[in-house]
Amino acid sequence: MSDERKPKPSSATGRLGGMRRLWRRDPSRSSAAADRDESSSHAWRQVVRRRTFVALACVAAWVAIAQARLVHLQVVRYDKYAAAARSQQQSRLTIEALRGDIVDRNGRLLAYSVRARAIFADPALVEDPVATAEDVCRALGDCSAKERRELATKLREPRRHVYIRRSRQVSPAQVDRVAARHLPGIGFERDTGRYYPYGSLAAHILGWVGQDNSGQAGIEYAFEREIRGAAGIGRAQVDNQRRSVETRIDREPVPGANLELTIDAHIQHLAEEAVKNGVERTRARAAVAIVMDPYTGELLAMASYPTFNPNAIGQSHPDQRRNRATQDVYEPGSTFKLVTASAALEEGVITPYELIDTNPGIIKFPGRKAITEASGHNYGVLTFEDSIVKSSNVAAIKVGLRTGAGVMTRYVHRFGFGAVSSSDFPGQSQGIWRASGLNDSELASLSMGYRIAVTPLQMAAAVSAVANGGRLIEPRVLRAVERNGVRHAVKPNVVRRVIEERTARTLTGIMKHVVSRGTARMAVIEGYPVAGKTGTSTRLAEGGGYSRSDYNASFAGFIPADNPAVTVLVVVDSPRTSIYGGPSAGPIFKEIAEGTMLHLGVAPSGDGQTPMTVRAGGPDVERVQRVSVLEGQASIVRTGGLPVMPDLSGLSAREALRILGTAGLSARLSGTGFVATQQPEAGTPIDPGSTSVLTLRRDAELRETAIP
Repeated sequence: MSDERKPKPSSATGRLGGMRRLWRRDPSRSSAAADRDESSSHAWRQVVRRRTFVALACVAAWVAIAQARLVHLQVVRYDKYAAAARSQQQSRLTIEALRGDIVDRNGRLLAYSVRARAIFADPALVEDPVATAEDVCRALGDCSAKERRELATKLREPRRHVYIRRSRQVSPAQVDRVAARHLPGIGFERDTGRYYPYGSLAAHILGWVGQDNSGQAGIEYAFEREIRGAAGIGRAQVDNQRRSVETRIDREPVPGANLELTIDAHIQHLAEEAVKNGVERTRARAAVAIVMDPYTGELLAMASYPTFNPNAIGQSHPDQRRNRATQDVYEPGSTFKLVTASAALEEGVITPYELIDTNPGIIKFPGRKAITEASGHNYGVLTFEDSIVKSSNVAAIKVGLRTGAGVMTRYVHRFGFGAVSSSDFPGQSQGIWRASGLNDSELASLSMGYRIAVTPLQMAAAVSAVANGGRLIEPRVLRAVERNGVRHAVKPNVVRRVIEERTARTLTGIMKHVVSRGTARMAVIEGYPVAGKTGTSTRLAEGGGYSRSDYNASFAGFIPADNPAVTVLVVVDSPRTSIYGGPSAGPIFKEIAEGTMLHLGVAPSGDGQTPMTVRAGGPDVERVQRVSVLEGQASIVRTGGLPVMPDLSGLSAREALRILGTAGLSARLSGTGFVATQQPEAGTPIDPGSTSVLTLRRDAELRETAIP
């Protein structure tokens, strides 16, 4: 029973056991088998070793490759990937410095900067450029269709930073509305805004700044290095939507220097209003006015119309932004006769009372149209003084020819024409002047203010040289630079002496007569003697040559004449009511000069521009008073307020012409010596502008009776 329960060995087990028994029984066979078993075990170990080696080699290679890749990423390409990581996590900021303030000579703020926020975008994070542009424009509330399209295009650009609007283009309320929408890829950063509190006041002087906070014109451009300052550097930590979560300043920005200008905001306003009113009154294309201190070169005002608002530069036209006072050129016409007169008087070519025969009021040169007087006048015989008073072209030409091309050329350069007149105005014109090869015809043109083109600023500086006694002073608009609380004043620059003081005094006297009894009577200011000169010239055409219908009308003068506070130049471009400087530019000068005298507190002298008179005691002339011109007294008698013909008998032709000029009369002379007879006779009522006839005779007794 028990034997039956024991399991029987399997056939395989039995065979294995039998083989083992046989091996035990056969020693030789057991030894051979053992050798084979040992050999088989050795081979197996070799295979395992090889496989292990290969596996280890593969692992080592994998580790080496991984290590090499890590080295490549973390060492070789570290800078690139670190920068990429920073660009994703941080935004590098350039913190614009506040531009320095610009103030007028009295400290009035003309331009300043404030901290604000700009709106920018990271196009890589913008999901839908068109939809985002629509959302931004809805928040801004003032986008045009064109701006909306341009914004969508910007948001497709392959850049990480594009400006949507800088701070000067967007209000704080608009920034807040855009921020409230939490748009992906839209961010905000610190920025500076430039503001001009008086709007268009002195716009052509100040200029404006661009979107990159750099000056684009005017003072903003000319003194960019001083006024801009140094930008700061910062970093902003951003989230995955490029929204700033933390900002760190690495280097603080350094504000720019403050600029103090020579401009007086009040006088600037006066000039701008007068120019605007003058353009509207004369229906002109444009106009310029300059107010200058003749002794220092300081510009108290420089007005150009039409003008623009630098706070809204995008809404202006390039023609409005052009500074006509420094960039436009014009032929000065008769105002340039002051240069001709300066050269002739300084060189002793002529004296103020020397006679010039302008008959028959026309002068001809080969190959050109005859030159005539304005409105076809024939002034007859004039003193040199009266030729300036009446603005005789023929007399100016004759004096210019006597002076000579070489001398005239020298004085053109002395007065600063043909060269840049001031370092404060970038982009200014140096005028048009060709000095070489002047023939008589060209010299004739130059003598009366043609064949040379000047800027209004150059002409103002030239007239100021007469006003201050003969020195050419560089015009300037920068008065001082304030940096770190220290004020650095700019000193006047005397370029050169142009004429002697005696010549300047003589010219001043002649210019006073131009206003009192000549072509500039519309510039008379009660209580203030004015010295001035009118000018009219054909306008240069855009494509070259001369316009057939347009003229430049101008007036240049200084006030008070004998101790000038200011020089004022006015140029009116293409007036329609009158082409002449007296009626077109004279009233603008008067409005500016009168207001300036009141503002500066210059007291009236009581010596106005009306001629001094001797009045009779009743409605009838009881006697005609003869007064020696050698004593510098008046020789006009009035009865009932009406002028009458003075007694000229015994006076020299020069003295008689001077008295007649005071009365506004011309004269025709016959003979030589002293006045023997006259028509109209002494005591006859006279009409200013009429012509008298004087007969001269050489008789010593006539001369003796002329001096009481």
